[in-house]
Amino acid sequence: VAETEFAFRMGRDLPPRQAPYGVDEVIAAVASLHPALEIPDSRYSDFTKVGASQLIADNACAHQVVFGAPATADWRSLDLAKHQVHGSVAGKLERDGIGANVLGDPRLALAWLANELSAHRITLHAGQTVITGTCMAPLPIEPMDRVSADYGLLGRISIEIVR
Repeated sequence: VAETEFAFRMGRDLPPRQAPYGVDEVIAAVASLHPALEIPDSRYSDFTKVGASQLIADNACAHQVVFGAPATADWRSLDLAKHQVHGSVAGKLERDGIGANVLGDPRLALAWLANELSAHRITLHAGQTVITGTCMAPLPIEPMDRVSADYGLLGRISIEIVR
């Protein structure tokens, strides 16, 4: 499958600390927002049935990610929870999603990660890029498919699946 995701490239470190980071503070530390496509993978034939511990041990199905160019629009002024994304597998399938499908808002997902890392005494570093989760039901893909995602003002990205 392919997943349409928001990707945040960090512009400054968010080191561990006692007080939790607020969403606005985390977003202020972001250098750029990118449209992204993830091709997840799992060692399990049905990862939905293995349980949380096994899913975490399987790197949460993370595998390959392709980042689009940084958004040139003023993404900080947009309501990313309401932001629409259109995904397609050329000639086969089209699907729509919104940012709210990512834990209610991709900004909330990023802040959650920053605070989870902080609780474990891990710094979210400048230069690291965080994908926050898919905006829509994953797109089934096969070799030679062309997958595209249109993020409107935030840009477009497409990839071709090869063997």
